[in-house]
Amino acid sequence: MDFSYSDDQRMLRETVDRLLAERYDFRARATYAREANGWSRSIWERFAELGLLALPFPEQHGGLGAGSVEVMLVMEAFGRALVLEPYLATVVLAGGILRRAANPGQAARFMPRIAAGELTFAVALYEPRSGSDPLQITSTARSDAAGWVLNGEKSLVLNAPGADWLVIPAVISEAKSRQGIGLFLVEANNPGIRLNAYATQDDRRAADITLDAVHVASAERLDAADDERAVLDSVVDEAIAALCAEAVGAMEQLHGMTLEYLKSRRQFGTSIGSFQALQHRAVDMLVALEQARSMALYATLSLSESDPSARRKAVAAAKVLVGQSARHIGQEAVQLHGAIGMTMEYAGGHLFKRLTAIDAMLGDRHFHLRALTEKGGVELT
Repeated sequence: MDFSYSDDQRMLRETVDRLLAERYDFRARATYAREANGWSRSIWERFAELGLLALPFPEQHGGLGAGSVEVMLVMEAFGRALVLEPYLATVVLAGGILRRAANPGQAARFMPRIAAGELTFAVALYEPRSGSDPLQITSTARSDAAGWVLNGEKSLVLNAPGADWLVIPAVISEAKSRQGIGLFLVEANNPGIRLNAYATQDDRRAADITLDAVHVASAERLDAADDERAVLDSVVDEAIAALCAEAVGAMEQLHGMTLEYLKSRRQFGTSIGSFQALQHRAVDMLVALEQARSMALYATLSLSESDPSARRKAVAAAKVLVGQSARHIGQEAVQLHGAIGMTMEYAGGHLFKRLTAIDAMLGDRHFHLRALTEKGGVELT
């Protein structure tokens, strides 16, 4: 099997890397984090100009019709630069739901505006009692004469404080829907929505949301061709693969920074990188990185798997190994850097915090390892 990238894919990677090298060093990132929503609107517009926001959408709705490999390359670059902008929430999660569940009118209404950088989204997956499983949904939706009324609570909704629209899964109380789940598009300024916003440990913004008799028009319920739970399963798998790619980018950057530090830090009259014990630890970090890179690619390619069970096993296996590698590389990087590794002024500690957050998102490595054990594991072919 040929795993080499096409010319277009190489050009995409080079374009994103060049933009981030010019506009997204660690000092600039700190400035973007202090903006109103915790990320840069001008950078988001630049992403739109380069077509990054249009990548996965169909061409008839302003997209580029690209695939999961292109998204993987973007997410790797974002991981290396610790990008704060809500690409995962808007393009991967909300965009994935819209691609699968929007009717033609909804697709024409929202997809071009996402691609143009005019709208951002948040997807309210988690609830207070979800644990590690984002698909444990208890929020309810009941129909009325005007449409739907939503009630419930959502927690840790990434990008909710700055989003224009929310995608809210809820259980249909009348059980009219297949699998009992409905997907609803709700404007963030809906009077029935109350947000408790906060900063996360990895410098992002999130919110807990209370849905108090949120009225939604009938036209703003997504009309899934498949059942809604299958839509969520597919989109969560896409998001996990994207997170694995972002983690690989962050690990690559952290490993490179550690090597540079070992070469430049001097002790006992020589660079500490000349000490054999530290060389061995750096090599172990590289092995963990390359294992994670292979599994992230495996997860990405598995998204085209026609069997949902096989796809889910592959994605879960990748999340387990990437989480293990991220923990190992993060801990080793901090130890090899010494005290500087955890200072706010140095990117290394921020990379480790982001890797820790990625491990926890959409089920941590322990959650997915249990799921794999129950399903009999996965064959790597």
